[in-house]
Amino acid sequence: MTATTAAPGRLLVVATPIGNLEDLSPRALAALRDASLVLCEDTRRTGNLFSRYGVTTPRVSCHEHNEFRRIPEVLQKLAAGETLALVSDAGTPGVSDPGRLLTAAAAAAGYRVEPIAGPSAVAAILSVCGFPAIPFSFLGFPPSRHGERSRWYARFAPRDETRILFESPFRVVASLEEMARAWGDPQVCLGRELTKLHEEVLRGTASAVAALLARRPGIKGEIAVAAAPSAAAVPSGPTQLPDDGADPDGNPGPEACPHEAGSADDDSVPGE
Repeated sequence: MTATTAAPGRLLVVATPIGNLEDLSPRALAALRDASLVLCEDTRRTGNLFSRYGVTTPRVSCHEHNEFRRIPEVLQKLAAGETLALVSDAGTPGVSDPGRLLTAAAAAAGYRVEPIAGPSAVAAILSVCGFPAIPFSFLGFPPSRHGERSRWYARFAPRDETRILFESPFRVVASLEEMARAWGDPQVCLGRELTKLHEEVLRGTASAVAALLARRPGIKGEIAVAAAPSAAAVPSGPTQLPDDGADPDGNPGPEACPHEAGSADDDSVPGE
């Protein structure tokens, strides 16, 4: 049990949109405006969000390379009674993004660490996959190297539950092929560019979705994958939603995408 400080300092952990800027909640917007300082994974990317909503709160970087060094400064400001906000590039900080060290240090020092809940790519793909949500595992990104990735898939093979992971568009085909070999070719639901203009959902076995993607001249965007447990009652065979109007980069045309979501950078990483 942590001690409670007399100072009213608070650290607000604020979830931000994973693509569609309209997904920023009123409470999150108020938190960003009311904080004395916002700690950002990338101040430039958060600056785009600030410009959209007219937020002028000062920003400083807090990413995987400097998060530990930021802790003394943050604790000093909290001791002075300030309210600080923490954001990642997209989604919920600390899930697959920086923030864990900072929130742990603030909580251990007795300050209030308050979640401002909102968008999460994990929850987004889980909500549309149609696989059992209880239990499920979030596995993060598989290793980039083939040998390490093979061992990684083997490590999680015994888990007979819905498993969610993120993957790079440059490695997704090889990764799905490895999943098929290690996990018995499970049914998957792959979300690409969720909530964005070119949102796409692919369903089928891991090998079938890998084959579909391999036929494209290129793959862009953020990717989240849900793999079904062996006992899940899901349709067989590959399907694609949307299934027509794809451009040469593999992005569906506007007429094939019923979930037009606004703009976001295609080279951003998935947010949690």
